[in-house]
Amino acid sequence: MNIFLRELRANLKSLVIWSVIISLLIVIAAAKFSAFAGDPSMLAMLDSMPPAMLDALNMRAFNLTTLSGFYGLMFIYFGLLGAIAAAMWGSDIISKEERDKTVEFALVLPVSRSRVVTAKALAALVNCVAFVLITWAVSLLAVRSYNPDQAFFNFLALEMRAMFAIELIFLAIGLLLGCAMKQYKRASATAVAIILVTYFLSIISGMQERLDFLKYFTPFRYFDAGELFRSGGMDTTFLLLSAVIIVLSVAAAYWTYNRRDLYI
Repeated sequence: MNIFLRELRANLKSLVIWSVIISLLIVIAAAKFSAFAGDPSMLAMLDSMPPAMLDALNMRAFNLTTLSGFYGLMFIYFGLLGAIAAAMWGSDIISKEERDKTVEFALVLPVSRSRVVTAKALAALVNCVAFVLITWAVSLLAVRSYNPDQAFFNFLALEMRAMFAIELIFLAIGLLLGCAMKQYKRASATAVAIILVTYFLSIISGMQERLDFLKYFTPFRYFDAGELFRSGGMDTTFLLLSAVIIVLSVAAAYWTYNRRDLYI
């Protein structure tokens, strides 16, 4: 429990920074929406853009003059920020002990390595939950002047659940990298690189139908905002695939951390 509370305090500053970033994005986006709200001429402007670009950015899936449509477009940015934050929390919360030369202190505590990983992972999980709740709350506050309807509230709730699922995937991957990589300095950088690669795969897979198979390699397509909007729920296949990635990554994190030599 002491390790868990210590990690919560140690990562509070990081949570505040990421929360400020996402809050500013939401506030700016909500202000920008005033230019789109109920203005059909904005749709005509979008139609003049190359179709491949519209498909890649998922802009044809939504009516951007509506609040739900505009938030559907914004979801990819919420997911991307959430993924980066979660991956960095997962990788850094483990590797920082070696980076800061405090791993020797952690090893002499009367607890196993597995308990150390569990406490740290739970602290990172709390950060992810808090990040989603803050995003949700700020979104509700930012759009209240537009008088959102129940359909928007339902879609926003679905988006937040999807955002949390994306966070869990990359938290697990980040945790694995932090536990497994002997070169601890590269854990966070590798995690961010994986996120960027999967993000660009999601863009490429949406540009041409023959590249649609790439969606299985990028969590950003598991929870595609357009599909969420049309179906009103998350795809069971992708939820199961997400669960497999999370379970395997966490299991591998425990296995590797219990067996590798730590840098003291």
